[in-house]
Amino acid sequence: MSHTYSITVRGFHCDLYGHVNNARYLEFMEDARWAYVAAESGMAVLEERGLGFIVAAINIQYKRPVGLGEVVEIRSHMARFEAKRAVMAQELFHQATGKVIAVAEVTFAVIDLATGRAVPMSDELRGWFTGDDPDGDPA
Repeated sequence: MSHTYSITVRGFHCDLYGHVNNARYLEFMEDARWAYVAAESGMAVLEERGLGFIVAAINIQYKRPVGLGEVVEIRSHMARFEAKRAVMAQELFHQATGKVIAVAEVTFAVIDLATGRAVPMSDELRGWFTGDDPDGDPA
């Protein structure tokens, strides 16, 4: 499953140089990830099973600046799964020009909220993230 989310750059997103501050890109991407989850069954499905997310690492490559009033389109999709981790790829585009603003890989784990430990990325859980699970239910 691929998900697209857009955000308009506001004044408080910009730094002294008039373009989006690097830390704001993290917020844009986080907002897009929450929208991705909401597009599926939302956090309620995971919470019912006592599961949650933790981000383990984010690798961002900044390509070009974006400024006030411009619209950033964020495309998110699952890049790969490991035994107890997954990687979501996020690409940020300038909506008007289609040019790449930044690319990122976000490594995360699904944890058991009672123990704080990562759970295996079961087929059902993988399917929930990719939209391939017919029931829409994580394991």
